[in-house]
Amino acid sequence: MMTITPTLRSYIETRILPLYNSFDRAHQRNHVDTVIEQSLLLARHYDVNTDMVYTIAAYHDTGIGTDRSTHHLVAGRIIRQDNELRRWFDEEQIELMAQAAEDHRASNKHEPRSIYGKIVAEADRLIDPHTIIERTILYGWAHYPDRDKKAQLERAANHLKEKYGDGGYLKLWIPQSPNQQRLTELQNIIKDKEHLQQLLEQTYQLLSTSHSTQ
Repeated sequence: MMTITPTLRSYIETRILPLYNSFDRAHQRNHVDTVIEQSLLLARHYDVNTDMVYTIAAYHDTGIGTDRSTHHLVAGRIIRQDNELRRWFDEEQIELMAQAAEDHRASNKHEPRSIYGKIVAEADRLIDPHTIIERTILYGWAHYPDRDKKAQLERAANHLKEKYGDGGYLKLWIPQSPNQQRLTELQNIIKDKEHLQQLLEQTYQLLSTSHSTQ
């Protein structure tokens, strides 16, 4: 069973994870909790430091609060500058964790530099069609609030095709992950334009209803 050093877990749960509560709805606490869970599951297949895996997953999107376009680089800087982490890790480990956070972004052109980067990148790509469509719409609302429904749905469809469609820029790194099968399922949805449009419409309406009641 994989365990996390209690003092490290306490620090991250009280000082780091709450940061996600102020991020856009596609990157809030439920997202980081999922990435942590998936990272720890994937880590079971490798000889890695569990505390490091947990920490990387917890910090991977902390840069969202500073700059969305370079958030992965900001997250690496946050890890390097957080002196509290030196209670549990040496400088080499901190640098490895920072690089892993920098390497997690799906649009990166290069392969993650370590198994730690591959683990968090794969965990961050947790491919569930419903969740991905939902997060794509939420991202559009957060970053393009002036666009109407039609423009939002067009942006979402184009993004899904560019990232997840055949030849898309998303890359998978961990063979033990179920993501490859799920990616194939999502690609089949994307190819069926009518079905994709129906799912986008349904998700948009559900999110709109939920948002209006909050």
